[in-house]
Amino acid sequence: MVIAPTPSVYGSLNHFSPVDETAHIGTSFPETDDVRLSAWLAGDDADVLIRDLARLVSHRGVVFFKNQDITVEQQKVLALKLGQLTGRPAESGLHKHPISEDTPELGADTSIISSAGGIARAGYARNVRASDGWHTDITFEPVPSDYAILKMHTLPKVGGDTLWASGYEAYDRLSPALQRFLETLTAEHDGNFFHEASKELNIPIQKDRGNPANNSTDLRAIHPVARTHPVTGYKSLFVNKGFTKRIIELHPEESATLLDYLFRHISENHDLQVRYKWGVNDVAIWDNRATFHTATNDYADHRQGNRVVGIGEKPFFDPASKSRRDDLKLAS
Repeated sequence: MVIAPTPSVYGSLNHFSPVDETAHIGTSFPETDDVRLSAWLAGDDADVLIRDLARLVSHRGVVFFKNQDITVEQQKVLALKLGQLTGRPAESGLHKHPISEDTPELGADTSIISSAGGIARAGYARNVRASDGWHTDITFEPVPSDYAILKMHTLPKVGGDTLWASGYEAYDRLSPALQRFLETLTAEHDGNFFHEASKELNIPIQKDRGNPANNSTDLRAIHPVARTHPVTGYKSLFVNKGFTKRIIELHPEESATLLDYLFRHISENHDLQVRYKWGVNDVAIWDNRATFHTATNDYADHRQGNRVVGIGEKPFFDPASKSRRDDLKLAS
């Protein structure tokens, strides 16, 4: 089921003065007294605001809020509501990362994004291209993520920005012939490298990871290369350097060559990306069904935040789905 968008993608949030950061991805809200996620959750119109926030995130890819007082427990409530109010399957909830610890303070459904431990610097290695870090969260799961929320509470003196890229625009820039070909393909996503981290950290692989289908210790799944977003109805490219290892229908060399092209297509087109410079207690909410992201590993001081990830639906491709660029009548 595709949920029709409101006449404006901002809906009831329009009077909070959101600003689009780029043409294709990223919207920011100003730091004002009435832009408080904690207050939005507690208000009488909470369901309207959170539904419209979810739709905005799905259309714009990632949305930014400055200096928020939202707690970890409120992050969890918000992540649940974003999906529930936009058609998330009843069996899907919050994700437990395979190597998250079930601590009394945070629980296993909160990931610590930290330069000193936890889940950090994905794909990072010294003297390796920074573009190796591009990924979409947990696509190794049979039922992967919809919305993710990250609040950064500790920042280095300089550096540590995060970049997001639009899966919609990445798809729309491909030639029609290549689009049609990709729509026939599926790809394997593999996260079994987390088993090494599990041994090093002495943390058993979590099971029951937010959906009954996400219960295996073999962290692999097969998804369509192009998927339809259930909220916007738009087509999005759905491969990422962090987890996508091979295209099932192609010979190995063909698969490697095509994936390399698609990964470069995402990382080298800076005009389908947005770069965010964090402030203390800033919050980013993004839709993993239509974005890719990577941290900028140019810092030496401590950097840490808490991330909550919702589980959505099993990825699908609907041949009747739309191009975002065509739907919005954007110039080529």
